[in-house]
This record gives sequence, structure tokens and C-alpha cells, in this order.
Amino acid sequence: MEKNILRTQFGTMMRRLWLGITWPSAILTLIFGPWMWYLLGSFPQWLMIKLVFVIGLYAYHFSLHVIYKQQMKGIFKYSSQHLRIWNEVATIFLVAIVMLAVVKQNVSVVWGLIGLIAFVILLTSAIKIYKIVRQKNKS
Repeated sequence: MEKNILRTQFGTMMRRLWLGITWPSAILTLIFGPWMWYLLGSFPQWLMIKLVFVIGLYAYHFSLHVIYKQQMKGIFKYSSQHLRIWNEVATIFLVAIVMLAVVKQNVSVVWGLIGLIAFVILLTSAIKIYKIVRQKNKS
């Protein structure tokens, strides 16, 4: 009984988030991204690299759409840990995209990649530490 109530509530929350925030944001990105390119009048190297990350973010977005559709049908293939980790993939993409937009030519690609890899290691370590702390608190 309680499980059904929670699933109904989570379904409502997922639908609102997906249709009210996620899809409109993706569409606005498709509008404002090319507009920015047009305003720049050129296609600098940092923008090409950023575009690769944005394409990766859209691939991630469509993978989430598959998970969303499955969960709306009541199919739950992934554990909360898997979904928690998958949730952080967007953070990695967004940090890379913002970093490229802010620093542009001021940081070399090598240092940018080193920083991004360090961020990924820090993020995955934080997820593992959080899991260990949760398990200790359950005992």
C-alpha cells in the first residue's frame, strides 16, 4: 500500500521534472547555442570542444529519457546507487561546459582535462564515502 503511494508520488514528481524543466531546458539550449555561435561570428577551438561536451550531454539526456519511460511503465532496472552515480554524469558534463565557457583560451586543454579527471575522481570518491557512511548508519 505505502509502496504504491510513494511510486505514484515519485511518478508525479518525475513527470513534472522531466516535462517541466528538463525538456524545456534542452530545447532552449538548442535555440540559444546556435544563436551564440551566430553572435560570435566564428567557431573558435574552445567552442568546438564545448560542442562535443554538449552533444555528450544530449546523449546522456536521451539515455535518461529511456530510464524515465521504463520507470513510468513500472520497470525499475537500476538500484538507487546506480541512479545516484548516473545522476552525477550531468554534473561532470556541466562542469566541463562551464569551465570551457569561462576560461576559454586561458587554460590549456591538457590542464583542463587534468582538472576534469581530478573532479571525476573527487566526485566518485564522495559517492563511495557517502555509501559507506549510509551503511554504517543503518547498522
